[in-house]
Amino acid sequence: MKIVVIGTRGIPNIQGGVETHCEQLYPLLVAMGCDVTIVRRTCYVTPENKMESYKGVKLKDIYAPRIKSLEAITHSFLSLFYAWRQKADILHIHGIGNSLMAPLGRLLGLKVIMTHHGPDYDRQKWGKFAKLALKTGEFMGAKYASSIIVISEVINNILKVKYNRKDSYLIFNGVNMPVKTNHTDFLNSLGIEKNKYIITVGRFVEEKGFDILIEVFSKLSFSKEIKLVIAGDALHETEYSKKLINMAHEHGAILAGFVTGDKLNQLYTNAKLFVLPSFHEGLPICLLEAMSYHLDILVSDIPANLAVNLPEENYFKTGDKQSLEENLSRKLSSEKKTINYTLNLYNWDKIANQTLTVYQNTLKNA
Repeated sequence: MKIVVIGTRGIPNIQGGVETHCEQLYPLLVAMGCDVTIVRRTCYVTPENKMESYKGVKLKDIYAPRIKSLEAITHSFLSLFYAWRQKADILHIHGIGNSLMAPLGRLLGLKVIMTHHGPDYDRQKWGKFAKLALKTGEFMGAKYASSIIVISEVINNILKVKYNRKDSYLIFNGVNMPVKTNHTDFLNSLGIEKNKYIITVGRFVEEKGFDILIEVFSKLSFSKEIKLVIAGDALHETEYSKKLINMAHEHGAILAGFVTGDKLNQLYTNAKLFVLPSFHEGLPICLLEAMSYHLDILVSDIPANLAVNLPEENYFKTGDKQSLEENLSRKLSSEKKTINYTLNLYNWDKIANQTLTVYQNTLKNA
């Protein structure tokens, strides 16, 4: 079975939730006998990740301009024709914006699967034209995709209500159970100590709410003895990302940059608290990661975070600075907690088997 994957910036070690999803999922599908090619955007290929394959997954680099408004659509269009020339059995499109290509893919005779990672048109970073394009992509995917995968019941309900698409496959994001590290060299380089910092993870975009977190945390008395660490970066420099960096420097928040591997392991292993103040998510892998490290957690009460079914004490009212301040104070006043979460639904091996079933059913019903 030949699968070509588009809609991701690429793998490995490229920032983004969809990218992490693909990096974990597709090597497992290769091990199960699939022939998988992920098409990467050239603007994210660096000397460090320039390679022809990753854990059995073939990598094909196709041009994409690093211009926010043109990058994804240009790349998806060119990648679609690559998949057609390769005579792919399955074209797997990730994200609703890239699903603008779904009808053309079907017209070319491809079996198209869309994974809907969330209603991206709700993100604050997009202007009116981009939001319209994303909504159109969602419509095209809902109407023309041979099969649809959704990563949460919230997204499933969107498709049912808006498009009467009731045959979607619900397959969650996943997380690997980590082996905690004993290393602290990265912590030392950042000037932080074990159990004396809170961590948040994500890209520097408005919907993550990091500016609110910095503002609220800086007012707490704890900020003198406990640090705020933000692991992430901006894919495209924006006024918001520059503002966020300035705020961090002004209020003493520590910017760890985009980190993976042992560095990220160190940050999760030794944090006192994980916070995610997002206004919009699909099903955040960083939240699942924090749960896999048994961290105490405080997240906004958006539907995607509520879907994980944490106890009520782990949520604050989205965008409400007072609610965030009160809950942060309560969490930081107590000793560090080690909490065992139920993560059976988010097992990557299970997810790979579910995805393979979607591929098989799509080809069988062709």
